Amino acid sequence: MSSYENTPPHDTEDGATRRDFLYLTAGGFAAIGAASFAWPFIDSMNPAADTLAMSTTEADLSKIEEGSAITVIWQGKPVFIRHRTADEIKAATDVDVSTLRDPETDGKRAQKPQWLVMIGICTHLGCIPLGQKKTEPKGEFGGWFCPCHGSEYDSAGRIRKGPAPKNLVVPKYTFLTDTTIRIG
Repeated sequence: MSSYENTPPHDTEDGATRRDFLYLTAGGFAAIGAASFAWPFIDSMNPAADTLAMSTTEADLSKIEEGSAITVIWQGKPVFIRHRTADEIKAATDVDVSTLRDPETDGKRAQKPQWLVMIGICTHLGCIPLGQKKTEPKGEFGGWFCPCHGSEYDSAGRIRKGPAPKNLVVPKYTFLTDTTIRIG
């Protein structure tokens, strides 16, 4: 019996068979098919364009007069931006931080002393404090007053009186120019 007669049909010199080729080809097509099926599902988990657009917002500070404030919306929340006067800055820096319920220095809360940027939601029950308009009550500390339960914040947004446990939250923000900031 010759060695030719003992070899299975369709064997090549390196031992690969036509069946191996078919297995590899079918496996490759199956992998491509699975990937093309799974990709739309995986891609649907990415945030939508409108959500990405809300992840940051820019604010023009050039139109805010000293002593005035504006409110911009970021991620559905009001963000208070106040152009503080020299007196407001002095009042915020003169506070003995050790006497505060939530001790934070003014320098830690404001990147540039004249600009204070905070999320305008009371840390007690989520109300919107008053004090953005010149005609609204600002409380005895010259900042913001939450009429729902009487929380009062100073000119640095720190809790000074009332039931609120924490200071108004300072969001992540960056100065793009001297008169433009990006929040988020």
